[in-house]
Amino acid sequence: MTHASPRQPSLLQALTPLAVLVVLLILAVYLFADDAVYGASQVALLLAAAVASLVGIRNGLKWEQIQDSMVAGLAVAVTPILILLAVGALIGTWILCGTVPTLIVYGMELLHPSYFYPAVCLITAIAALVIGSSWTVAGTLGVALIGVAQGMEMSLPITAGAIISGAYFGDKISPLSDTTILAPAVSGAELFAHIRNLVWTTAPSLAIALVMFALIGAGDGGGRGDGAAFGELPAVLQSRFNLGWHLLLPMVVVFTLAFVRFPAYPTILIGALLGAVFGVIFQPEAVVALADNEALSRPMALLAGAWSALFGGYQVETGNAGADDLLTRGGMASMLNTAWLVICAMCFGAVMERVGLLERLIRGLLSVVHSARALVVSTLVTAVGTNIVTADQYMSLVLPGKLFQSEYERRGLSPLNLSRALEDGGTITSPLIPWNTCGAFMAATLGVATLDYLPYAFFNLVNLGLAFILAWVGFRLLPLVKASKVPATDS
Repeated sequence: MTHASPRQPSLLQALTPLAVLVVLLILAVYLFADDAVYGASQVALLLAAAVASLVGIRNGLKWEQIQDSMVAGLAVAVTPILILLAVGALIGTWILCGTVPTLIVYGMELLHPSYFYPAVCLITAIAALVIGSSWTVAGTLGVALIGVAQGMEMSLPITAGAIISGAYFGDKISPLSDTTILAPAVSGAELFAHIRNLVWTTAPSLAIALVMFALIGAGDGGGRGDGAAFGELPAVLQSRFNLGWHLLLPMVVVFTLAFVRFPAYPTILIGALLGAVFGVIFQPEAVVALADNEALSRPMALLAGAWSALFGGYQVETGNAGADDLLTRGGMASMLNTAWLVICAMCFGAVMERVGLLERLIRGLLSVVHSARALVVSTLVTAVGTNIVTADQYMSLVLPGKLFQSEYERRGLSPLNLSRALEDGGTITSPLIPWNTCGAFMAATLGVATLDYLPYAFFNLVNLGLAFILAWVGFRLLPLVKASKVPATDS
């Protein structure tokens, strides 16, 4: 016996779960401030998912169908969660083995407060352009640069904004990046033509961001204190670790694997394990101290200490409060709350998609689009909205790409317009949303709340604003090479 097809949701039904989510998130931030991501936001996402589920059941869906969609959504979240755990392990072992302390000490010697922020942005931009991964850059160089910022008494939110600005410049424009490959693929555009077209919004945005970071540095906007907690940091690190350039080898290995397109999770896990091995070889006393078990033989203590860094991170008491705060970090356990947030967000997004509420929202948007310029603007809005609702960067490219592709073709517009709008609205806004996989990852990895670094993610914000301006004025609206049914005009 066949079941009747579920009814299509109304626009009001599609808006209801979103309204519930917005109200609950506002309440969560009001009641718990930065601690909202430690449980309150997760509850808000699950309650909004429950409302979306009720809409689906009212329209004829079975609970089993909705439950299956959540299982599928969680399957998508497995890889980001594994990467999160691996990055936590990497941070712990790279502090233990001396990789991060070495980068901090050398960074404090090479970088000056007056040009620190633009230098951070440029360093991470080059690294991300070379390897094509914002997550890898943030989890390696980003962690070290945050440590340098702490040692120099620079503002951590501004530093995190600079790291994310540079990392997402590379993530957006590198031919090695998953998102740079995915956007033209779902749009029907050619990869290198897509990258050339991205330059019109991406290059000016990076230039403006660098100027803004330079002005903050020149204006002494770093928020530096008197240095009491960190003035002795290099000496403390050198007394606790055997530092040297050879300790940067784990980072070289990770970057090399990323450059040759080795999968992200095993790449970062290899880096974490290599850090554990380097810790045993080059920092044996620190490893034994981390084990904190005098009953163990030395070999077993070395094994226990390295193992502890993988799951519990590095912990130390040096007598210097600033150094202790900087070094006591990492471990898979430190990422569990972020994994919880990702799970809840993916459940909400999966239900919204299965019930048809996302598609209904997009169809409602298209019904009021009457020009080519408005179509590009609506694509940007949809990509940002999909990032918010589905909490997944890839969905912000795939879903609007599939739904808008035929409309661009019908209006005689090149798919390059669509692919650039997807990147401008989807790729770069993902780290700006606290419950998005990218926003959650960056906050957990860098140790700075998403809403704290958001105002300083200058590249991301400028790029999005510039994309809207260029779309609204109709700049570089490329027509299809072949004749189309509808001319690419604003009539």
